[in-house]
Amino acid sequence: MSSVRRATVVVIGAGQAGLSAGYHLRRHGFASALAHPDAARSFVILDAETEPGGAWQHRWASLTMATVNHIFDLPGFRQGAVDRETPSREAVPEYFAAFEAQMGLPILRPVSVAAVRRADADPDGELLIESDAGIWRSRAVINATGTWRSPVLPEVPGADRFLGRQLHARDYVSLDEFAGRSVAVVGGGISAVQQLEEISRVARVAWYTRREPVFLDGDFSPEVEGRETIERVTADVEAGNPSRSVVSYTGLAWTPYARAARDRGALVRRPMFTAIEPHGVREADGSFTSVDTILWATGFRPSIAHLDPLGLRNERGGIEMRGTRVAAEPRVHLIGYGPSQSTVGANRAGRDAVAAIDRALTASDGASARPGSARDPERGDQTELLGASPRAGTFSGRPGAPTMEA
Repeated sequence: MSSVRRATVVVIGAGQAGLSAGYHLRRHGFASALAHPDAARSFVILDAETEPGGAWQHRWASLTMATVNHIFDLPGFRQGAVDRETPSREAVPEYFAAFEAQMGLPILRPVSVAAVRRADADPDGELLIESDAGIWRSRAVINATGTWRSPVLPEVPGADRFLGRQLHARDYVSLDEFAGRSVAVVGGGISAVQQLEEISRVARVAWYTRREPVFLDGDFSPEVEGRETIERVTADVEAGNPSRSVVSYTGLAWTPYARAARDRGALVRRPMFTAIEPHGVREADGSFTSVDTILWATGFRPSIAHLDPLGLRNERGGIEMRGTRVAAEPRVHLIGYGPSQSTVGANRAGRDAVAAIDRALTASDGASARPGSARDPERGDQTELLGASPRAGTFSGRPGAPTMEA
C-alpha cells in the first residue's frame, strides 16, 4: 500500500464547481497535498481532462461567447472583456487556466477516478478514491464531475438498423458536416435549439421532442425566475428525486437563435417518432420520414458512476441531498449537481461544501480552532499555512500570454 497517498479532501473534477471548491479550500487553510503531504489538513483536485477548461474545451466551434448563457466569474477572479465572437471553447478554458495558475491549485491531470469506496465501517473513517494514478485516502470527497462524460441516448426500436449517421450533441462540430443532409434533431433543450438553428441553414431538418417545448415570453429574471427555479430543484434533490435538466424547470427563452430558427420555419416540433428504420423514422401518426442523420440532443446525466460503490441512490434512482451533502453519506458532497448546475450555482456550491466540511472536521476533531488556518474567509482573514493566500484579480489577455490585474 506504499502507493496510497492521503489528502483530507479530494476534489474530483476541475470545471467551474471544482475550481470554486479549490479556491475555498485554500481560503479555509487547507494545504496542497502535493506540496505538503504531511499537513494537518490538505486537499488535491483530480481532473480527467488533459488541459484546463472542463467540458468547455469540447464545445462546438460556432458556440461563441455571444451565444452561451452567462458565465459567472470564478471566486476572486473577474473576467476581463472578451470579444463576443470568440468561441467559448477558447475563451472559457483560457480563463480557467489563468485562474488555476493564479490560485496555485494542486491539480493532477489527466486522472480518471474509477471508484470511491469506504475504507471501513466507521462512519467517520476514511474514503478510498481509486484512480488510474493510484489510490488516495481522504476524510471527505467533493464530487464536481459534471455531466459531459455521460450523454443520454434514448432506446428507440430499430436504432441498430439505421444505415445513416447517428451522433450525440456532444459530438457536434459545425453545420458544414450536415450540408445537403436530411436531419432528425431530437431533444427539447437549449443545445437542441441552438444546433437545430445552425443545421437548418444548410440541411432539411425535422425537430422531435417527447413533450411540447415551452417558450417563455419576456426576459428571464435571475432575481425571480432564477430563485424560484433553484427552490424547485432544491426541493427535488432534498426529496431524493432523480436529477432533471434545468430547462425542464425553466422552459426555453426566445433567444436570437430560437427566433432565427422559427423565422426560417425550422422550429416546428413533431411528437417523438416511434421507431427507427434503415432509411428514416416512423412518425407518431404512422407515416414515414426519410432521414440520413439523427442528432440526439437529448442531454446528459450526472457523471457519478464512480460513486456507485457507496450505494448513494435510492429506489427511484435519485440521491437525497442536504445542501451539497449526500444524506446517506455525509462525507460526500455533490457540487455542480441539482440546483448548482449553473455557473453561479457551482460557485456557491463550492463555497458551501467547503464550509460544511470544515465544520464537520472541526467537530470530529473536537477542536474549535486549528493552528495555521484561516478563520472565516468572509471576514477577510488570511491563511499563513500556504504562504500567500489567493489574490483577487482580473483575467485579461489571449492564450499563451495571460495577465493578471489586481
